[in-house]
Amino acid sequence: MQQHESLRYPSHRLIRDSQQMVWILKGKSLIAVPFSDNIRPVSLAIIACRDTEFYSEGKGTPFYLGIKDQNLCLCCTEIQGIPTLQLQERNIMDLYWETKGQESFLFFSSEEGSTFVFQSVSCPGWFIATSSVVGQPVTLTKERGKTENTNFYLDGEN
Repeated sequence: MQQHESLRYPSHRLIRDSQQMVWILKGKSLIAVPFSDNIRPVSLAIIACRDTEFYSEGKGTPFYLGIKDQNLCLCCTEIQGIPTLQLQERNIMDLYWETKGQESFLFFSSEEGSTFVFQSVSCPGWFIATSSVVGQPVTLTKERGKTENTNFYLDGEN
């Protein structure tokens, strides 16, 4: 049975870095912590942008990233000239259905082996990152392969 175009939904994935740190919601911030039985990691909602203007030959498909069952989406904004990752109150499906892609909410996703890397569309060269220090916010970095983790595993929900 073919899915009708209007029945598009985001996929939901659990996200973890190479140190097995998962993301949790603390207030309006995403924090990276080690996975354990008493931790409830967020599930990432992921859906491709319908506006083809942002598609890139070298970078691929731009995606909206949100938090499942929350009206919160990841967004890249500049604060004092520095690209900053924020959670903004937006419904991921509202972003999806907008005719014009919302650049600050878009991230290119690329596969590197069995991991995924997310680069900001509005701040090229800046990538979603977690610190190797427990309990730090999920941020953006332009220093790949240094102290932050920029490669993530996306696991199906249980």
